Amino acid sequence: MESISFGTDGWRATLEEFTSPRVRMVGQAVATYLTDEGLEGPVAVGYDAREGSRGFAEELARVLCANGFDVLLADRDRPTPLVAYAIADRDLAGGLVITASHNPPEYNGVKFIPGDGAPALPDVTDAIADRLAEPDPLPEADHGAVTEVDFAGPHADAALELVESMAGDVDLADRTVAYDAMHGSGRGTTDALLERAGASLECLRCEPDPEFGGGAPEPAAENLETLIDLVTADDTAPELGIANDGDADRIAVVTPERGYLDENLFFAALYDYLLETDSGPAVRTVSTTYLIDRVAEAHGESVHEVPVGFKWVAQAIGEHDALVGGEESGGFTVRGHVREKDGVLMALLAAVMHAAEPIDDRVDRLLEEHGTVVQDKTSVDCPDDEKARVVSELEDEIPETVAGTAVEDVNTADGFKLLLADGSWLLVRPSGTEPVLRIYAEAEDEARVGALLEAGRELVEPLV
Repeated sequence: MESISFGTDGWRATLEEFTSPRVRMVGQAVATYLTDEGLEGPVAVGYDAREGSRGFAEELARVLCANGFDVLLADRDRPTPLVAYAIADRDLAGGLVITASHNPPEYNGVKFIPGDGAPALPDVTDAIADRLAEPDPLPEADHGAVTEVDFAGPHADAALELVESMAGDVDLADRTVAYDAMHGSGRGTTDALLERAGASLECLRCEPDPEFGGGAPEPAAENLETLIDLVTADDTAPELGIANDGDADRIAVVTPERGYLDENLFFAALYDYLLETDSGPAVRTVSTTYLIDRVAEAHGESVHEVPVGFKWVAQAIGEHDALVGGEESGGFTVRGHVREKDGVLMALLAAVMHAAEPIDDRVDRLLEEHGTVVQDKTSVDCPDDEKARVVSELEDEIPETVAGTAVEDVNTADGFKLLLADGSWLLVRPSGTEPVLRIYAEAEDEARVGALLEAGRELVEPLV
């Protein structure tokens, strides 16, 4: 049981630790939790494209059925947000997804999604962790049944309806989009949605491969070189590139002028676009750009800052009826949709936004109006059991200056964030998925960001 630990987005581990007996224990814990909470109705079970994910999902289904729950099992590997949407749309008791998202193929994981389709908060995952136990089946006469379900169709219908309500008629005819599934579960889902909206698709890595081509399904610039080269090649190239991570809850966007579009800039462009026809605040994490705040201020709106982790974004969206919520790692959702990051919906919304005005042009205009913003991050290795100590020691010794600029304020809502006199900032926070401390910096140019990151390393490394 000690090896099962729920982090930022469920339990993830290498396949040496992520075993069928432990998965069955998680299934039993969820069944016990749902029973103790009086939550009735079917439970959804989904899974990603990894080796063994279907088998682990079937293990969960068997345990849940043995505890009296009917199970809606995905008919094939599908994106996590499709399962989240199904849970909320069908008023289910909750759901489980076997996925390690963007982690390398030697990992797998499982996450629990409550009945509202939003990520589980710590009080829920703690309650599940407290109930970890060997399966305890009911008499066979009381077992539930498994039904295989297509989660893609209802989600696609809802995505098209929602985007039409925002943008009017959704028609991507004569639009060309290059889509990179990275061999993940977005294949046959994200591309199918874009094609249904009328787009012409050029697909990359849309074949199943549980090894993800030998890398991790992480849609970072260094992993999307073919997509970037394709979109930036010449005037005959696809006009937009889109990629999803392994379970397609995140999005990366590639544009003709910029190539890989920083997720912070996409967030700002998305918020600006939505504010053309609607109103409302934005929710961003502590590691996400302040450009969102400048866009909000220009429209008379507000921004709510939350700790890193989409569960906090989702909670704040519900509390403030936010128009959009997101994080710098590429996870976003919008009002009217399930409060879970959704790279499939965002792919459609990005294409429609680009059809209305090229994303590069919108970003150019925003930067001209609000000033240039550059952000980057780095990592320092740190054992999980040392992270809290390091952050605590940083808080005890707050420097007066960082990279030659005075520290004006300190934010400890999630890690250690220094707000500097020139409007730049430096953040150190523990990763929820890896044994590292993340160091983020934002400033007006790359040189300044580089100096801040180096200053951050100089603060952190002596303490590790």
